[in-house]
Amino acid sequence: MTCWVSRLLPRSVHSLGTSSKNQRVEDCRRHHEAYGYFLPIQTRWQDSDQYGQVNNAVYYSYFDTIISHYLIRYCGLRTSLLTSPMVGFMVTNQCTSHKPISFPQVPVAALAAEKVGHSSVNYHLALFPPKATKELPSVNHWDLRDGFFSGHPKLVHFDSLACTNGSSVHVFVTPAPRKPTGLPEDFRRGLLRLVSPASV
Repeated sequence: MTCWVSRLLPRSVHSLGTSSKNQRVEDCRRHHEAYGYFLPIQTRWQDSDQYGQVNNAVYYSYFDTIISHYLIRYCGLRTSLLTSPMVGFMVTNQCTSHKPISFPQVPVAALAAEKVGHSSVNYHLALFPPKATKELPSVNHWDLRDGFFSGHPKLVHFDSLACTNGSSVHVFVTPAPRKPTGLPEDFRRGLLRLVSPASV
């Protein structure tokens, strides 16, 4: 391709091979099988924007909720600065919305760990809306308290294609002077439960 023609084309055309591979990976991440942990999320009236759908910015709070829930419930994260040996900072967030959801729907959030490093974790996340049926998904106290793992029978009540998916990177540091710190072994084990071939 001559130089002047190349300059006229949009950047996306220059990397069609890479972008099609990336698209296949992104398509995989829109399915239940790419995730290890699920947590029902009750939408709230205040989450809605003027168009009657959950505002785009609110998806980040849903993703933050499932990450924090999992770390506290299954990795032993202590959230008090007085007692915790480490603090997590979210250094990168990304979210892609494919289809809106609205109040009072109860979607299920999904979490996978793509990479567990020395002091950081790369997450993939998604939100699956309930199936459009007359019978709403039955969500009880234990589902909200414990969530559920891949293969749980309740997943059949939710669409198999995510309405939103995203990614985040967590870096863990000491409370002071806030330098990266290695993840404790039991903490790491909890995160490794979320790493699966389908999530990468």
